[in-house]
Amino acid sequence: MDAPPKHRRNLLLLAGSGEARDLAAELMDRPDWKVTGSYLFPPRSFGPLPVPTRYGRFGGEDGMARYMMAEQIDAVIDATHPFAHQISASAARVCARLAIPLVQMLRPPWAPEQGDRWTEVADERAVASHLRPGQRVFTTTGRATLEHLVTQCNARFFVRQLEERTPPANLKNVCYVTGAGPFSVAEEIETLSELEIDVLVVKNSGGDPSKTKLIAARSLGLPVILIARPPQPDVLRAVTVQEALSWVDGL
Repeated sequence: MDAPPKHRRNLLLLAGSGEARDLAAELMDRPDWKVTGSYLFPPRSFGPLPVPTRYGRFGGEDGMARYMMAEQIDAVIDATHPFAHQISASAARVCARLAIPLVQMLRPPWAPEQGDRWTEVADERAVASHLRPGQRVFTTTGRATLEHLVTQCNARFFVRQLEERTPPANLKNVCYVTGAGPFSVAEEIETLSELEIDVLVVKNSGGDPSKTKLIAARSLGLPVILIARPPQPDVLRAVTVQEALSWVDGL
């Protein structure tokens, strides 16, 4: 007689980082776990996760709690972007309320190397005090906080976007640059050189794929303004995919 099928536990993977994709690929074939991914929006650069995925907001922390209870979630991996601090904080509070095990997959931030000219600031609003009128600034910080970044100074901002867009009419000092990464160091050097960039402004997201722009800035001797990560929740943390997988195996 065949043995009865083993009960599969449910794991919710909050996605948004490259590590989330690696985790999904590693977890998808494990017989003891059913993995569900979650994105706020469908990813535009690398396609869907290789596991069933939900999209959209949960409806606040109460909505997230209702979802986890309805889906009988047994564990959560928060592998969102390092700057998605609001969803990380919400997940931490909800998992604590429901006594659901949680680990945050958070890659290390970038650290300066010899030849780097970095200035770290707390947020986008703090960037203006480090810029001079007329400077040409290249940034990859995204549209969500763009107004905070550009409205306090008379620098000229070149903002990388995934698709062709027209800058908001109220932001006279913004030009969009279309491009989808990952970009090589040579490609980043070419972009910064062709645009005659004076300063690079980036979020300290960490990771290797997007580090190429920092290496390019170092090669060109350009100063970099690095926006520090927001505060993270006080939860168990994994800094590598293997650490997160080992946590799952230990549950």
